[in-house]
Amino acid sequence: MPSRANLDRLERWARVNCMKFNKAKYKVLHVGRRNPKHDYRLGKEWIESNPEEKDLGVSADEKLNMSQQCALAVQKANHVLGCIKRGVTSRSREVILPLYSALMRPHLEYCVQLWGPQYRRDMELLE
Repeated sequence: MPSRANLDRLERWARVNCMKFNKAKYKVLHVGRRNPKHDYRLGKEWIESNPEEKDLGVSADEKLNMSQQCALAVQKANHVLGCIKRGVTSRSREVILPLYSALMRPHLEYCVQLWGPQYRRDMELLE
């Protein structure tokens, strides 16, 4: 967790090195039940707080609930499956299995170590 002093030091370092931060891209995600939810600023601008944030393609909320990420992964995989179904006339196992493995599985497996399903309904949705 960055302290206010660290953010001030980062802002001074950027100013000395003639760099600018795109402060519109900075967000604060407060995690935990007992989090005091401090306000942070970078320079003179306050950093916006969000209840949910997406980073590196993985969506997480303030309770680190990954149900939304599971739903997004299933939605992408179903979209790819529909494209395969519409675009490929053959239904033989030799054709469908490599397409499934190459095109659909990556959507279901991307960063799964981080967002692996926690609830039974998420597991059923992914299956």
